[in-house]
Amino acid sequence: MNRFFDGAFLTFGIDVLNFMDSDEEDRVDPMILIFPRMTKCTFYKYGVSGEVEKHDAICILPLNVVNEKIYVFLWFWFIILACLTFATIIYRIIIIFSPRMRVYLLRIRYRLIRKDAIDLIVRRSKMGDWFLFYMLGENVDSVIFRDVMQELANRLLKHNFHHMGGFKSDIQDA
Repeated sequence: MNRFFDGAFLTFGIDVLNFMDSDEEDRVDPMILIFPRMTKCTFYKYGVSGEVEKHDAICILPLNVVNEKIYVFLWFWFIILACLTFATIIYRIIIIFSPRMRVYLLRIRYRLIRKDAIDLIVRRSKMGDWFLFYMLGENVDSVIFRDVMQELANRLLKHNFHHMGGFKSDIQDA
């Protein structure tokens, strides 16, 4: 979009806001610079003698009045989308690099599951596994999801028990 407007689109919304705040005597409308409302037109028509005659006139471009409003809206819309996209990327980065945040999100979202079961599952799983659990929890009944997660925690404990020489936890009794 910026290339299309010869570099004027990046600051278009800011320029429009500055235009509205400036004095009426010394302000230049940035919307008219990009979308002129009047221009010089040259008309060619055949005269009475059959030769082509050239007429210069001033043409009014009413569509540019509409276009300037659309592009001001688009500029603010793109800024809002850029901010939301940036926030989403930061959120995803935090989820990827912070197992504590993954535990926290599962605890908040699925309160029926015991905290120690969630801790064990997140500790023993990778990011993709966590995402699968999170999506599964959104698409399955909460009681069934609790049972599935509890069974997974029990199996992980049994696996640890056999490989580590035997330790016991109170998760199995849930």
